[in-house]
Amino acid sequence: MAQNLVDYLPFPCKVTSITDLTAQEKLFRFERIDGKPFNHRPGQFMQVSIVGIGEAPISVSSSLTRGSYLEMGVRKIGALTTAMHELNVGDKLGMRGAFGTWFPLEELRGKELILIAGGCGLAPLRSLIQYVEDRPKEFAKATIVYGAKSQDDVLYKNEIYNWQYGTTFDCLCTVDAVKTGTCWDGNVGLITTLIPKLSFDSKNTVAVICGPPIMYKFVLQELFKKGLTPENIVVSLERHMKCGVGKCGHCTIDHLYCCMDGPVFWLSQIKDVANAL
Repeated sequence: MAQNLVDYLPFPCKVTSITDLTAQEKLFRFERIDGKPFNHRPGQFMQVSIVGIGEAPISVSSSLTRGSYLEMGVRKIGALTTAMHELNVGDKLGMRGAFGTWFPLEELRGKELILIAGGCGLAPLRSLIQYVEDRPKEFAKATIVYGAKSQDDVLYKNEIYNWQYGTTFDCLCTVDAVKTGTCWDGNVGLITTLIPKLSFDSKNTVAVICGPPIMYKFVLQELFKKGLTPENIVVSLERHMKCGVGKCGHCTIDHLYCCMDGPVFWLSQIKDVANAL
């Protein structure tokens, strides 16, 4: 499989802002040193590198409709992401990409959208949410369904408030449990408790799901009860991607490469693929 040289060579980027999201997650904004746009699409990922530390794939958290910058919501979980959390505004790192498939915008136009995110899955889904927010007339309706472990783990709190009280989205948010001695005035329970509350035309609706692997089985069960079929469901899968260009084999799912055939799939593409979900 032929590859372009640009797929292998990192280009330098500069950190232009850093925002704390939770105790373990930060939102980074980057610009390319050469001033060029990133040309990413919602749902894709970048290979991020820091000299002396290594490289890791990280999902894009912003829409190309917001300008030439790129944002990433990053959890401190490994060597590369730990090093990123120690960066300051003005520091530089390398990136390759964008890689992978993206949320199918053409097929989503004119549809009612159910955008379902669990935990850190809100980071990549935020790229699609922003696109819908910037071009609302392209879609019939959009509902955001988000679940986190606790109120301390909720990402993009200010944005969720705006989604809940703005006019573009219906937005439902839940936490699995509330910590003793803390306040939470929202829904308490697993994300699956929110889906029965939804009202939509199943023939003109597409659900987009992004979250931890354990979530998919149970969310899909609830969506099937509401009349959706695999042809109306899009999933973004998590796998241990490494090279980003289909060479190392770390992210294989049967005959598929998550870094190139995914990470975004129609459920109808993978429902019969072993170990896909």
